[in-house]
Formats: sequence, C-alpha cells, structure tokens
Amino acid sequence: MSTLAYALFPTPLGYCGIAWNSRALTCVQLPETDQAATRRCMARRFPELEESTHPSFVQEAIAAITALLEGHPGEPRDLTHLPLDMEGVPPFHQRVYELARRIQPGETLTYGEVAQRLGEPGAARAVGQALGANPFAPVVPCHRVLGALTGTGGFSAHGGLQTKLKMLEIEGARFGGPGLFD
Repeated sequence: MSTLAYALFPTPLGYCGIAWNSRALTCVQLPETDQAATRRCMARRFPELEESTHPSFVQEAIAAITALLEGHPGEPRDLTHLPLDMEGVPPFHQRVYELARRIQPGETLTYGEVAQRLGEPGAARAVGQALGANPFAPVVPCHRVLGALTGTGGFSAHGGLQTKLKMLEIEGARFGGPGLFD
C-alpha cells in the first residue's frame, strides 16, 4: 500500500515529519536542522505528495510522539499501539523493529542483546544496519539500542549521537556510569 500524504509537526526536538496511508504510518522522520530541512527531507522521500491534513489516527500518533519527546517524568510513553505499514521492509528488519518496539522508555538493550533475543546470536551488526535504516523513529525506538563496547552505538538521525543521548535523557535512561549526560 502506498503513502497517501505527509505532514510536519512541532516537538521539543524540532519539527518531525510523518507520512501515512489509509491504515497505518508509512514513515516518521526525526527533526532535521530546522522545519524547512525536515520538509525538504519529506519532499525528497515522497516527491509525488504534498503536505496534507491528517486523519484521526495520525493525529493520535503525533500527540503520542510529541508526548514521548516532551519526557514528562513518571509518564513513560508507549508507542506500540501506533500502526506501522511494513510493506517493503525486509523480514529481518521487521523482526528487529518489532523487538525494538517492546523496549520501554528509559530502558536500553545492546545490538548483541537484540540479536540474541531474535535467536540470531552473532547478528549484532545486522541489527545495527536494520536500525540504521529505520523509517519509523522514534515509533521504532532505535535510540534505545546501544553498542556494547562504546555504550552508545551509532545514530543516523540529524545530530547523530547527541540526538540519541538527548532522547535517552528525556526518557530518563540511566546507563554507562556517571557523567554520560553531563
């Protein structure tokens, strides 16, 4: 099923993008440098589409994503109820995304732990590649998956590791010892 439309919406981290079809989200874009850059990113991804008003399930997704990124203490936000269209997503990536969606706000796993839980020991690099291609961040919370050696791993969103660490800080994650968020 193809994408019908997209929209931008403000969050505490900047303007995110969201795209949908008649039944599910087809893309969620974390903020770029500014609203115009996020709009250009979405327009490149969906050149045949224009921004549009959104149906109620998209409005619910926008509200849930915004609440997650606001990070009210004591209010963990679960986005697993948001429908995602996985058509065209490779099967291994789908499995990684499904497992990552079960990582609760403030919790983290390593790439190796995700691979182990998938029954694919030794597939940590493949897990990282799948998360690097994630078209649904933060609904698929790839920021909650960390490198075992570095304590952070990579992050392909604008701002790289700083964005990843900011998202984890907003969620109240504690890992890697004192001073990580200083």
